[in-house]
Amino acid sequence: MDALSSSFLSTFPTRSSTTAPKLPPAKSLNISSVRIEERPTTQTPPKTTTPPKQTPPPPPSYSSPPPTKPNAPALPAVIFNLFDDFINNFVDPPVRSSVDPKRVLSGNFAPVTELPPTECQVIKGSLPSCLDGAYIRNGPNPQYLPRGPYHLFDGDGMLHSIRISQGRAVLCSRYVKTYKYTVERDAGFPLLPNVFSGFNGLTASATRGALSAARVASGLYNPANGIGNANTSLAFFGDRLYALAESDLPYAVRLTADGDVDTLGRNDFNGELFMSMTAHPKIDPDTGETFAFRYGPVPPFLTYFRFDPTGAKQPDVPVFSLTSPSMLHDFAITKKYAVFTDIQIGMNPMEMIGGGSPVGLDASKVSRIGVIPKYAKDDSEMRWFEVPGFNIMHAVNAWDEDDAVVMVAPNILSAEHTLERMELVHALVEKVRIDLKTGIVSRQPISTRNLDFAVINPAYQGKKNRFVYAGVGDPMPKISGVVKLDVSGDEHKESIVASRMYGQGCFGGEPFFVAREPENPEAEEDDGYVVSYVHDEKTGESRFLVMDAKSSELETVAEVKLPRRVPYGFHGLFVRESDLKKL
Repeated sequence: MDALSSSFLSTFPTRSSTTAPKLPPAKSLNISSVRIEERPTTQTPPKTTTPPKQTPPPPPSYSSPPPTKPNAPALPAVIFNLFDDFINNFVDPPVRSSVDPKRVLSGNFAPVTELPPTECQVIKGSLPSCLDGAYIRNGPNPQYLPRGPYHLFDGDGMLHSIRISQGRAVLCSRYVKTYKYTVERDAGFPLLPNVFSGFNGLTASATRGALSAARVASGLYNPANGIGNANTSLAFFGDRLYALAESDLPYAVRLTADGDVDTLGRNDFNGELFMSMTAHPKIDPDTGETFAFRYGPVPPFLTYFRFDPTGAKQPDVPVFSLTSPSMLHDFAITKKYAVFTDIQIGMNPMEMIGGGSPVGLDASKVSRIGVIPKYAKDDSEMRWFEVPGFNIMHAVNAWDEDDAVVMVAPNILSAEHTLERMELVHALVEKVRIDLKTGIVSRQPISTRNLDFAVINPAYQGKKNRFVYAGVGDPMPKISGVVKLDVSGDEHKESIVASRMYGQGCFGGEPFFVAREPENPEAEEDDGYVVSYVHDEKTGESRFLVMDAKSSELETVAEVKLPRRVPYGFHGLFVRESDLKKL
């Protein structure tokens, strides 16, 4: 599953600040969370309002605290760490398997060290010229060994980039240098509790909350500079590349000529964006605009906004018709509308009393889909439609169809297991049609397989598309293969038209579609390649696979042996060479 946000638990304001926290002088504690691995020695470097024309925004001013030398912790820090150990060992130890770091960080979920740009070996076929650029995948990779409970969604963001040029490939793995990562690195120990695993029960929440407040008061950490880990996804808009997690603002990153990955800093878009932003913004391929939102535990529970083609943020649109906090991880756009889902997963404080998570399932709630004009100035035109049992984490696509809106998304049938028992999750891809005139909602199952992490040809974002490429959960969050779906039919039948299973003991992640001729308007929708990292648990080796999207078996046309394993992660992005040069 994806990195669900810590938005619900973010109570500190997170406007950018250029003042770095004052760290106490001290020597680094000998604490390591990463698996030590030997590095290779060989390295190479509609009815809508047309948006007004916008002037280019001023150059972004990124917030990034300067690094400091780690020193031995002062007495307050030592006391805080002892109290932290007491909480993790006696108050709230990791007794549940879903938050036991020994289980969660086992196998290819275990963290790795950073890897500088390193040459890769093409062991099968050849890399198509349309792949010149970089495929970058984000995912959690904890900097320190968890002292207590740890959830898969809690790790620091690490970007695994494979830079491709003229048939050659270079792999690089780097942490996103968030404020949280940098300050904890310089301190020599963790400073903030893990959001998804550290607040189960009133006692655990009270003690960890008090400890966090004490560290902030002592100057060890300034939450105004951000609390996020940027571990979920990436987006390219306004000629900038961002690492995203919905608990914080975007972090701008860039790739160097030799394939290295640099973090430029946290971007508040000249003071116009605050608190947080979704990790799944949508880019309109025709207008170049980017549509996004944020959500949280206090009203307005949903705020919608957009960026013009230059990357300048436009005014917020608070959605007050959402009357309770919901887990709004993703959404969709059409040419006319933005489409949101108010699912059954949300804030559940009563669960904390019994030691559970503050985020959980409300079985009595009826899920809804909300439709609002893309260029709405307020929420007066937001319409909500009941869709019982429709619980999604990811939206595949949506489009306008006569007087209706059609949405394709994997519906989680066992939503109660979304956070605790992901291996029990089964996601059924559905096509939902909402007649805006009559209010009638119809639903059509697309496949009975357990599918998620689904993508399309990006040129069809917000437009009617035919093909979807989805990961096969076996079980989630492991992906044992990729399937191609034809969602154009109206019949209730299995819609898989092609598949590629990775083989026994081999697992990948989210696939990504790269068009062979992106500038050709006459190109067929599926004329391109599907790419993904794949790991062989038997040999411990990882590969980069390139598959022919048009073939009936998603035939492998190129295979790259990676110099070391790439852990399982979340979402990725392909950035063309022409766009990399803009960074």
